[in-house]
Amino acid sequence: MAPKEATVKHFSTLKRSFSLAVLSAAAAVLAGCAVPPPRYAPPPSSRRVAVARPVRIAPRPAPVTAVNLPLPEVRIALLVPESGPLGGAGQSVRDGFLTAYYQMPPHERPRLRIYNTAGVRSIPELIARATDAGANFIVGPLIRSNVEAAAADDQSRPAMLALNFLPHGMAAPPRFYQFALSPTAEARMVARRVLADGHRIGIAIVPKGTWGTRVLDAFRRQLEAGGGRLLAVARINLKHNDYAGPITRVLLINQSEARRRDLQWLLGMRLGFVPRRRQDIQFIFAPAPAHVERQLEPELRFFYANNVPTYSTSDAFAPNPVANQNLDGLRFLDMPWLLGGPLPDAVRATAERAWPYGGPDLGRLFAFGFDAYHLTVALVKGQIGPHGSIDPNGLTGRLRLGPGGHIHRGLLWAQLRNGEIRILPAR
Repeated sequence: MAPKEATVKHFSTLKRSFSLAVLSAAAAVLAGCAVPPPRYAPPPSSRRVAVARPVRIAPRPAPVTAVNLPLPEVRIALLVPESGPLGGAGQSVRDGFLTAYYQMPPHERPRLRIYNTAGVRSIPELIARATDAGANFIVGPLIRSNVEAAAADDQSRPAMLALNFLPHGMAAPPRFYQFALSPTAEARMVARRVLADGHRIGIAIVPKGTWGTRVLDAFRRQLEAGGGRLLAVARINLKHNDYAGPITRVLLINQSEARRRDLQWLLGMRLGFVPRRRQDIQFIFAPAPAHVERQLEPELRFFYANNVPTYSTSDAFAPNPVANQNLDGLRFLDMPWLLGGPLPDAVRATAERAWPYGGPDLGRLFAFGFDAYHLTVALVKGQIGPHGSIDPNGLTGRLRLGPGGHIHRGLLWAQLRNGEIRILPAR
């Protein structure tokens, strides 16, 4: 599987189209001195490739250090799936990465090769191949199982920015950075916001399945660590279009109905009746995809929960002012790329000019790839500020390097009113 140079013809239009406005907005991470590219000796043909070994567990994260190389001396290998079931996701990440890459003046750019990971049997072997070809910084892979294989391998490899997190309990090796759009990390942020808003007791409504379980577990642990508590949890089937059953049970509407029936039987007469929901909750945590959230929120209002604040992760939001009128009052967190701002707006406008007749999907994964390139530049140049801060703030959030090479994202909080976004103050 031969790698391809990043300067493919598909992106020549993009290279010519980027504006000075975007270049100045990203100048903080794109500054650097032009250095002639070095000559590389041919790699040894007898290099042995080690296979992935079992996961190593360590009591604390391994230290991570910057690469500290002049940028033109860096040779980046980008490892993403460009075909197969995850080809669309990989292409979006790749397009965002290349968009940021072509913002940089040609004489300052590192060398870049892209490797398609679809169908690759051994990620360590692919990393070894890229290293033999001269790569001294690896970006990717994207799939978690591939990230685990890369981290577990003992062979000598360059510094790496993995595009997913290692599982809890697996220690990162040295010079192994981890960047991801993690729903569990967002769930923990939601719990902290709930507590900061003064709420302690609530309920959760989550999708059935692995995703809902993981998000709920992360939210619950963070909530309880801050003194909060979930009184009940409802699980909804995303294949259904009506969630009245789980909602009435978790809001105890069914108990109110049962009391009415008992009274009517005792009195022997029909009673005028308005059901009541439970009165002991201060918030509702309801993470779900946007199309599900747009059905869930009206049902919560119908069952008298309209005055209980509802919180969700970024999955609940997709830009659509008309459809989002059903989400009136919803509080959620998301990346600046979706909520707007000077740099996101400039990058989006420039990308749309570069592809006037259609182009890449400009969703969250595009922004993720864009930030992955700027993170690579910051790590290579050692541009890590106090407390791990990384300048500038990214399209996916305020970026910070933490222990174990984790890149943490600080997101924006927003609320929907009549389908329109209102940014909430930070807590």
